[in-house]
Amino acid sequence: MINLKKHIGVALAYFLLVALMGVLLRLFFVTPVQLNFKYILHAHSHTALLGWIYLGLTTLIYKIFLSEAEKSKLYKRIFVFTNICILGMLVTFPFQGYALYSIIFSTLFLFASYWFTWFAIKNIPEHLKHRFSWKLVKASLWYLVFSSIGPWAIGGVMATLGTESIWYKTSIYFYLHFQYNGWFILALLGILFYILEEKSFLFKAEQLKSFFFLLNFAVIFTLFLSVLWFGPPKIIYVLGFIGAVAQILAFYELYILLKKQWSFLIKSFSPQGLLLFKIAGVLLVVKVFMQFFSAFPYMADLAYRLKDFVIGYLHLVFLGIVIPLMLAFLNYFRLLNIPKSFLWFFLVAFITTEALIFYKAFAFWLGLPFYQNYYILLAILSCLFPIAVGILFFNQIKSFYLST
Repeated sequence: MINLKKHIGVALAYFLLVALMGVLLRLFFVTPVQLNFKYILHAHSHTALLGWIYLGLTTLIYKIFLSEAEKSKLYKRIFVFTNICILGMLVTFPFQGYALYSIIFSTLFLFASYWFTWFAIKNIPEHLKHRFSWKLVKASLWYLVFSSIGPWAIGGVMATLGTESIWYKTSIYFYLHFQYNGWFILALLGILFYILEEKSFLFKAEQLKSFFFLLNFAVIFTLFLSVLWFGPPKIIYVLGFIGAVAQILAFYELYILLKKQWSFLIKSFSPQGLLLFKIAGVLLVVKVFMQFFSAFPYMADLAYRLKDFVIGYLHLVFLGIVIPLMLAFLNYFRLLNIPKSFLWFFLVAFITTEALIFYKAFAFWLGLPFYQNYYILLAILSCLFPIAVGILFFNQIKSFYLST
């Protein structure tokens, strides 16, 4: 029997390290730090995506869809191998950036993700195979695999064309796009539909089919929004715009599908989980329209020139949509308790730091005043993140030991 609360505790430990590295990155702009900024940034982003979010989502997928398969020993091996890869990246990236050992561990992680994908698709119980929730999760796993084309391409690009080539950044954006918009979002939507299916809510097959088609069409075509930064031919802008419109239509269909189930969702989640769910829903709408406006050449060029728009957007999706939804689901399936103190520290940290990041972008765009102590204030407010995550982590450890 696997204690999945322990696995979430491991994921939260990575989340805490991510938050601490985030503060360290802010301090680079305040005081001299005898470390390499890019190396810490690599460690921060890899641990966030591959340590915290990846482990959180795969643990949820295992509990919901695969625990009946009675393959706990194999799942444990995958979990241990995955953590060896994550720890290897955590140790090597801060000291060497993209170099031999960090590349070895990040490459091994790709194989760990392939292993989990194979494990999930092969061992899904028969009675879950034809559910719409599994259809979404299965698609998310394929996007996880597909996103790895980016990291595979980076090595070849660095060796032949160099890091200044447009293909270097394009490979990174390819990976991030299918992680954020494919793997993360579809996996979370699959978990949401599983909850509704378990309560015997019925949906029209035509609506589900239309939503699934539009959603996947949007995931593929909004990829073109990630390459507008180098001023490609006009057809790429058109394809990106089509993808952005399809995404709006997809999430409008999702709204129609969920509208009748709203009263059930309110009753199903704890007060903290429901608040996180509502925040993620509102910010999902913001994300969709931000991508829509980025399809226009002026806005695409603006985002390229003012990197804080991109940083703010990525943090908005990661901290405002993916993490709140995942926490709400972990809480729903009783894998995690959410203390009120965590919630308020986290929300204050998220709202204030996002406001500052976007203010800086708007200040440079519109010529607004830029404050001298901006970076100090941003560093201080960022300290609230490790406080919040620390509360969540130690609460999880306490809960784990009390249950054993």
